[in-house]
Amino acid sequence: MLAPTEIILVLGGTAEANRLVSRIRIMRPDARILLSLAGRTATPVLPEGCEIRVGGFGGADGLATFLAQEGVTHLVDATHPFAAGISRNAVKAAETAGVPRVALVRPAWEPQTGDRWTCVACLGDACDALPAKARPLLALGRQHLAPFARRPDLDIVVRMIEPPDPLPFPAEIVLGRPSPDADEEVELLARLAITHLVCRNSGGAASYAKVEAARRLGLPVIMIERPPSAPPPVAGSLDAVLTLIGMNPSV
Repeated sequence: MLAPTEIILVLGGTAEANRLVSRIRIMRPDARILLSLAGRTATPVLPEGCEIRVGGFGGADGLATFLAQEGVTHLVDATHPFAAGISRNAVKAAETAGVPRVALVRPAWEPQTGDRWTCVACLGDACDALPAKARPLLALGRQHLAPFARRPDLDIVVRMIEPPDPLPFPAEIVLGRPSPDADEEVELLARLAITHLVCRNSGGAASYAKVEAARRLGLPVIMIERPPSAPPPVAGSLDAVLTLIGMNPSV
């Protein structure tokens, strides 16, 4: 059997990464596709037709070594817009190994008529922006909760995909993935008597329903702004990524 002429490493963990893998598999059935996950979720949603790698690489140098050892021909950074560390490592590793890289960065959400956003730069600022005795829903992920421990006056609700390690503060826990249905998110926010939504500007459609629900209910949103984007080349859509790695998205 001939070795694959294309070996594509996708740094994933997002819905866009999964869809990209599926499209590449259809367009290039002979390519070897590697999907890398950080491993923070025990039961991730995975696409078919690719090899899965879980865990870190050991920084930029470790990633560069992996690219060289596996003969990777294309590196696609399709990580979360807030995964700034791995994106920096991807840039350095691609330069070191001489592998073409492209970053897939989903467009950020923009405030709409009726939104009541307070945009902040970081988790600490988000914590400070909440008024005394608020009952916020923290839609942030368990690794981003610690700054809120210094606000014992808050009546916090946390949504998590999996049962958490001990939280750094008392909180009501809602287990499950965010619903893509805004009606369901409206029902959840109303039933829990949420006064504020705290989230990051992740962009994309998969988790936007909570933002729409807050708008419908007239709830304030503490929106954490993104870190600086990866340097070019940057693509805002799957079609743009496919074009940049030499595939015709119209086929």
